[in-house]
Amino acid sequence: MFSIYRLFARIFPRNIKKDTIKLLEYSNIDVEINRFLGFQLTFSLLLSAAVAVYLLLFFNYSFWIVLAASFASMQTFIYLYLVFSAEKKGSFTDSILPDALQLMASNLRTGITIEKALFMAARPEFGPFKKELDRVGKEIAMGKDITMALRDLSSRIKSEKLEKTIYLIISGIKSGGELAQLLERTAQDLRDQEIMDKKIRASIGMYKIFIFIAIGFAAPFLFSLSSMVVEILSKTFSEISIPKGGAIPLSLSSVSISIDFIKIFSLVFIITSCILGSLVLGLISKGRKKDGAKYIIPLVILSVAIFFVIRFAMTMLLGGVFGI
Repeated sequence: MFSIYRLFARIFPRNIKKDTIKLLEYSNIDVEINRFLGFQLTFSLLLSAAVAVYLLLFFNYSFWIVLAASFASMQTFIYLYLVFSAEKKGSFTDSILPDALQLMASNLRTGITIEKALFMAARPEFGPFKKELDRVGKEIAMGKDITMALRDLSSRIKSEKLEKTIYLIISGIKSGGELAQLLERTAQDLRDQEIMDKKIRASIGMYKIFIFIAIGFAAPFLFSLSSMVVEILSKTFSEISIPKGGAIPLSLSSVSISIDFIKIFSLVFIITSCILGSLVLGLISKGRKKDGAKYIIPLVILSVAIFFVIRFAMTMLLGGVFGI
């Protein structure tokens, strides 16, 4: 089975393998890259084929279109899962980094060595960062250069704050400065920065709420109403009979746009708005568009559900009056 996975893994370009290896390392997933890529490719193809066959037999959908769409969706889901897992580990590290630095500084002030300070600072509440500290401490104790061990630590966690902190620590070690004082000062600066970030996020909270309401509630509500208006007008105009030779001040013609087209257009526009709006939410809240990808599925489900609920309610209320 592993040989089959290795064969399928050859399909992926080298740069994709390199990025995937990095994401697996960030996510603490210990698996051989060819095995992972081959397995997820095989699993995605089989599951996509099953979905395509099911929709072909029961709903008469195109097999190849559903297969391609399902496969692309699963590949995107796997990639986003790895990205979010890496981001989660990095965000957690950022949150506990000031406390870890403070503990290291306190340990160093007692006169112990750096590797022992790292060991003693590795607390269970630090989660995955504890394992990294234990690993660095063991590497240093076994003779590995401390600057190299710290650089490797920053390469295994996707955190810009950690990377800059490691750079400061290495610079302090090379310059022979007071490392404990440097760690305490860095921890305080990180806490001050976190407080400032919280104030900024609180100040832009109204913008996030406005975008969420506009995309999740207002847009599907208006589209559902407009589609019902078009359906009512189409039904009304189709039942109007004008006598031949009659002179009236306006002319009426049949509506050539179908109701199904209006529904499809509305759904496409709603889903597109949800995708773009989610990216904007991520850009506003975290400064990165990809952080808004986690809002896409909830927003799409909410918006589409509101669209059909409003249409159903309008049909129940006005169906008997207009015969729709």
